[in-house]
Amino acid sequence: MIYSAEVEHMCPVVKGAYHGPAPIPEEGKWVQAKEIKDISGLTHGVGWCAPQQGGCKLTLNVKEGIIEEALIETIGCSGMTHSAAMAAEILQGKTILEAMNTDLVCDAINVAMRELFLQIVYGRSQTAFSEGGLPIGAGLEDLGNTLRSQIGTMYGTRAKGARYLEMAEGYVTRLALDKGNLIIGYEFVNLGKFMKAVKKGTDANEALKAATGRYGRFKEEDGAVKFIDPREE
Repeated sequence: MIYSAEVEHMCPVVKGAYHGPAPIPEEGKWVQAKEIKDISGLTHGVGWCAPQQGGCKLTLNVKEGIIEEALIETIGCSGMTHSAAMAAEILQGKTILEAMNTDLVCDAINVAMRELFLQIVYGRSQTAFSEGGLPIGAGLEDLGNTLRSQIGTMYGTRAKGARYLEMAEGYVTRLALDKGNLIIGYEFVNLGKFMKAVKKGTDANEALKAATGRYGRFKEEDGAVKFIDPREE
């Protein structure tokens, strides 16, 4: 250790009591985190790239400082999907400090990692007060049994109004309009359920019918007078 001449000539003053860092909540325990291995928790966070043309939602399950599980969801940029594939190979097995200083290919994923790091080391994880935290696999369960991200895609113009394209329920196939041309319902296909049925050998047309649902006032007796394809009409 090198000291300046000014410090070398100072007389020593004894330090008072040392109480350590403030404890933070982690998986149902209060922990004084002094090292990376003291950090555990599952949490989610959102990141964005510098031009803000895409975003990433990152979910990490950290146990004793090591990322055991990662869910990377991206939207808005085609290249980000490939970056997410690479990040899925990079993240697990790293400590959260290593991951903070690793190029996760896409800036939006890097920013999401930064935001999650801040949450976790300050004890603001989703499992702060959950005893034992969540098992590895909890991130995957966020997607549901069809393993698809929750996506909302809507489009609208002043001249022609709104078009619902994708809801949490699935891919929107038709919109129901009333006599005033107001949207009062929609029909959708749950693509996850559809593909799951097809993979099990169900006829595609039958699988499509089973995976189709409706929301709102979609029947004529409920006031629907017109049905449009939001992508074609």
